[in-house]
Amino acid sequence: MTTSTTLDKPVKAPTFRNVSAARRIKNNLATVVVTLCFLIALVPLVWVLGLVVSKGFTAIISSDWWFNSQKGILPEQTGGGVYHAIYGTIVQAAVASIIAVPLGIMAAVYLVEYGRGRLAKVTTFMVDILAGVPSIVAALFIFALWIATLGMPQSSFAVSLALVLLMLPVVVRSTEEMLKLVPDELREASYALGVPKWKTILRIVIPTAAPGMISGILLALARVMGETAPVLVLVGYSKSINQNIFDGNMASLPLLIYQELANPEAAGRERVWGAALTLILMIAVLYLAAAGVNKLLTRNR
Repeated sequence: MTTSTTLDKPVKAPTFRNVSAARRIKNNLATVVVTLCFLIALVPLVWVLGLVVSKGFTAIISSDWWFNSQKGILPEQTGGGVYHAIYGTIVQAAVASIIAVPLGIMAAVYLVEYGRGRLAKVTTFMVDILAGVPSIVAALFIFALWIATLGMPQSSFAVSLALVLLMLPVVVRSTEEMLKLVPDELREASYALGVPKWKTILRIVIPTAAPGMISGILLALARVMGETAPVLVLVGYSKSINQNIFDGNMASLPLLIYQELANPEAAGRERVWGAALTLILMIAVLYLAAAGVNKLLTRNR
């Protein structure tokens, strides 16, 4: 004969009290307020995008727009394209990335994996200061150091150096946060197997954080592509392609927009809106690429 115990008896799930009417009203009110704020914030964004698309669409649908420059085109004459400006924008951003990305990743690895003491505090403080520096200040600093002091000519490379200053804090902060999200258990398991710390960082930590790191890098790149102050201070405008990044004028989309704003003709206004839409499309492609790479790496991890 078996005796039943309290453990054999089914346990009834606890029941929660009905939510009061006052709490339901507050919840619905908060939902309405948040939704309304979102819609209000969405209005200027949709308005700006709609305006740029409607005024710049006629310019970008022409094949000449993508494969020709403004060489030989008069200010009042329609035609030509922004191939030279697209080339300049991509080159300046690419050179800045080649310099800023390795420096930013190494600084973030140092702060997360090795950073202790006064040097780490100073590095963190300087990154925070650099993140708040306006683009015009970065451009003037490069002008004073690279051009006025060292005697180098105004060039696309000088623009890239200014973009490095603007890109570095974004890369450092995004990479730092991604490295912090890597579980310490992975590091400890690698150390337990006798793997050195530097190899653990290269083989375990960085590959695990790679999706978020790449997204942060691409977002930082998208941010600096639209900067106007460095190109205004450090390089002049050219209607044709200049492949020498260390000397001579070179166009970019922000510089083209600024140049054509002084053109009162209808052709100038068309180029302004077309270049603005082209820049938006390029940045949108980078954002989509960041999302796609992040998703792909997360799936294959």
